[in-house]
Amino acid sequence: MFENIDDALKLFDEMTQRQPLPSVVKFNQLLQAVTKMKHYSCSVELFKQMNVIRIPVDVYTITIVINSCCQMYHTREGFAVLGYGLKHAVLPNVWTFSTLLNGLILEDKIIKAERLFKKLIKKELFEPDTIMYNTMIKGLCKFGINDTAIALLKLMDERGCKPDVVTYTTIIDSLCKVKMVDDALKLFKEMVFHKYIQPNVVTYNSLIHGLCNLCRWDEVSKMLQEMKEEKISPCVETYNILVDALCKEGMVEDANGVIKLMIQRGIDPDVVTYTSLIDGYCLRGEMSKAREVFDSVEIHGVVPNIITYSSLLNGYCKNLKIEDAMHLFHEMIKKDMKPDVITYTTMLQGLFRVGHCKDAYDLFNEMRAHNEIPDEYTYTIVLEGLCNNNQVEEALSLFHLMGDNKLNLDIVVYTILIDGASKGGKIDIARILFNEVSVKGLQLDVWTYNVMISGFCQEGLVGEAKKLFYTMETNGCPPDSVTCNVFLQGILKNQQHDLVEMLLKEVEGRGFTLDATTVSLLLDHIKARYLDASLLKLIGKLVPKEGVDAPCFTV
Repeated sequence: MFENIDDALKLFDEMTQRQPLPSVVKFNQLLQAVTKMKHYSCSVELFKQMNVIRIPVDVYTITIVINSCCQMYHTREGFAVLGYGLKHAVLPNVWTFSTLLNGLILEDKIIKAERLFKKLIKKELFEPDTIMYNTMIKGLCKFGINDTAIALLKLMDERGCKPDVVTYTTIIDSLCKVKMVDDALKLFKEMVFHKYIQPNVVTYNSLIHGLCNLCRWDEVSKMLQEMKEEKISPCVETYNILVDALCKEGMVEDANGVIKLMIQRGIDPDVVTYTSLIDGYCLRGEMSKAREVFDSVEIHGVVPNIITYSSLLNGYCKNLKIEDAMHLFHEMIKKDMKPDVITYTTMLQGLFRVGHCKDAYDLFNEMRAHNEIPDEYTYTIVLEGLCNNNQVEEALSLFHLMGDNKLNLDIVVYTILIDGASKGGKIDIARILFNEVSVKGLQLDVWTYNVMISGFCQEGLVGEAKKLFYTMETNGCPPDSVTCNVFLQGILKNQQHDLVEMLLKEVEGRGFTLDATTVSLLLDHIKARYLDASLLKLIGKLVPKEGVDAPCFTV
């Protein structure tokens, strides 16, 4: 209708100058056109001007403006517009309330949406239609509330409102996302064989994606065959699902086969297709092939995006090819592609992994200088990187500089710092941090205990390690197999042989097993006659079944 917003505004001015004024229908058409161009704030402003010059409005005017408010995440203002309509004797319809429900869902206010929906049904102002049910089901599925979504589907039937392919597909997709594929298939059969609703490509894509995630390849093949029989053509997303799933399983040759088939059928691969293929090669460590695909993207008329760059960057970093990663990072910037938080975090992790701490810290400062705000994961990567590179003081300094935020209330961050301090021989700092956890009201987990016990043993403080080991149960965090193995290794390395038998019985009593390092240490100490050979029988019981046949019990 309009080429740009200026044309729409010009027409609005002309319409308001006419005498008599055009009908509300004409103004509604104009508002709808402005909304379709996504100039939502402009749509609201035009509505306000209509009110000033007393242009009559109807339910469609109100609903269009409410939709604009909701699309801007201003649903509260949408309800104010509803109130304005009621004051002027404009009664809302089912479309109006569907729009408000959608607004609440966009703002993640699912509880308020449920309350509104129940209120509408209870007061029987009007009967919800398929669109309203679909809106509510979409919201429930968005939050994984699948049981209620299915219950709502049944309620539709009971109230004589026919569900459509969108209704079923929304729930099927949600079930597949949480790996409840069998339930999704059951619902699919109900849709096709009991409700006689024809599935579309989106329905099949959801099921194929779910089956691929569970590596149920035979069923994927059957689903593709079924699509062929039903004359439903796969789209680019269908092929991308297959390519991505195959690449994640390391089956890159099969993924390439799918891409060739895709091209044969006249469907051009897009940036998602190539990014998945790059991921697949990176996963296998075949970085030259990953780069080859990356370089071919533009040749095929596809523009690589930030995700494509990040995928290759991540591959270089994970395979410790940090120079290639840095080159790609700078190449990205030269092409006016602004690195985001994920890109910076990937680079930081790679630099720390190869011990380039100064470069990493410089990049971290550069990130903040470019107004890319580090998230919790970024800070965790930096703190862990510093600790792993024996720069505990720098890590602690950064930790304290951050002040009171979520990171200061994160047990994972504390454990990283405790581990770094312990391994760096700063056991007193580790002890202070460990005690600080309880003071801040955080729940100690088994990993934190394991790190602290290991730290005490490393410093020869077996008594403190023993005390901590036996307080775990009381503090609601019983030791696991790792705890027992760590403590046993610590005891052996500190020549505390009188504690060995007792701890081996503890391992047996809890149904745990010994790892290879612990078994090797035990056998070394038996050979050296620090331990009695009679313990071999007990040790034999604690070796995992797959290790029973290993020739490790000869002294």
